[in-house]
Amino acid sequence: MSYMLPHLTNGWQVDQAILSEEDKVVVIRFGHDWDPECMRTDETLFHIAEKTKNFCSIYLVDISQVPDFNQMYELYDPCTLMFFYRNKHIMIDLGTGNNNKINWAMEDGQELIDVIEVVYRGARKGRGLVIAPKDYSTKYRY
Repeated sequence: MSYMLPHLTNGWQVDQAILSEEDKVVVIRFGHDWDPECMRTDETLFHIAEKTKNFCSIYLVDISQVPDFNQMYELYDPCTLMFFYRNKHIMIDLGTGNNNKINWAMEDGQELIDVIEVVYRGARKGRGLVIAPKDYSTKYRY
């Protein structure tokens, strides 16, 4: 479903998407359209796009087409979700140790909506780090 979501094809467009949005969280999926993990994430993003359109803008960036941010944001994973609000990168504590991004496929739409909503509420209050509604650490996986 990646063809249904807006793609950013160069570094300037990515910067403008982050800079221009005043009252919404900007969710950017960095990855490849052909990657199976990104396909699952894109499917979830497409299904939640309509429900979250009032407080979230979703964009896709192909990291081989736009390599400008690969080193800056350490985009070494096949699929990465990052959150921005008013030109500021919003970190999220997921319990995994990496607070900068989500680097796995989230297939549960409501779970992703909850994460975006927590980011939105925390960012509106001026917080640069928010705590996820669910702990994604491995200590609960038996």
